[in-house]
Amino acid sequence: MNPLKTQFSRRGALASMGGAIAGLFTLSTARAAKAAVSKVLVSTTAPHTYDPYKHQWLMCIDDAKCIGCGLCAEACKKENGVPEGAYYRTWIERYIIKKPKPGSGETRGETIVDCPNGGMHGFPEPTVPKDQIEHAFFVPKLCNLCENPPCVQVCPVGATFKAPDGAVLVDPNYCIGCAFCVQACPYGARFLSPATKTAEKCTLCYHRTTRGLKPACVEICPAQARIFGDLKNPVKDDPLQSFLENNRIQVLKPHLGTEPRVSYAHLDKEVR
Repeated sequence: MNPLKTQFSRRGALASMGGAIAGLFTLSTARAAKAAVSKVLVSTTAPHTYDPYKHQWLMCIDDAKCIGCGLCAEACKKENGVPEGAYYRTWIERYIIKKPKPGSGETRGETIVDCPNGGMHGFPEPTVPKDQIEHAFFVPKLCNLCENPPCVQVCPVGATFKAPDGAVLVDPNYCIGCAFCVQACPYGARFLSPATKTAEKCTLCYHRTTRGLKPACVEICPAQARIFGDLKNPVKDDPLQSFLENNRIQVLKPHLGTEPRVSYAHLDKEVR
């Protein structure tokens, strides 16, 4: 049996939860609804034969290799049908660190961050004169696959959930568009779709990874800055294992206690 799907009738389950759904915004009924939906109603794009307990997906990023081409963001939009406009499941940020002012005693100057069009189609020339730039680099961003995801904790109906394989997913059939999860995510990785009025985010291209394919962003990266793999099923000369063994791993905002699982190497201290 697929652990993420059940044979229960959605209509029957919803009917039995009528009282709880009607009172969603009282604390006790919200908790009851969340528990019921989490156990009975969640569904995914995985095939019926996929067993999430036999996999542990992980995304790593070698920040020294990212060239800011934006192909990952473009591929993600096309592959996942992300709405046009300022909506992204993954995006690229550019960090420009200026030289310190003479006599300031500082080792670095001001840090400027921009992300025009999510980094799609690359970046324009910086507005800072080149002779004033100390260092510049690009940082890919996406859902951080938290071990303690705040988005899951605040969802009143259990529409967002952490799968046993490490993916954090959203069931659009039960999302009520309250945007609590969007507000709770400290990484800005969620948005409400203007088309469906439900929450969207990176799913690691779940429809691909559960069928043995790589996420679109990993597949298209020309610099191989994104490394993706399965911790429970390492392959020969596994690039994921090599990355983890040969780099000092960092995560974003570790002080928040979300325990993000997206790992970075060569991450500058200015990245937030």
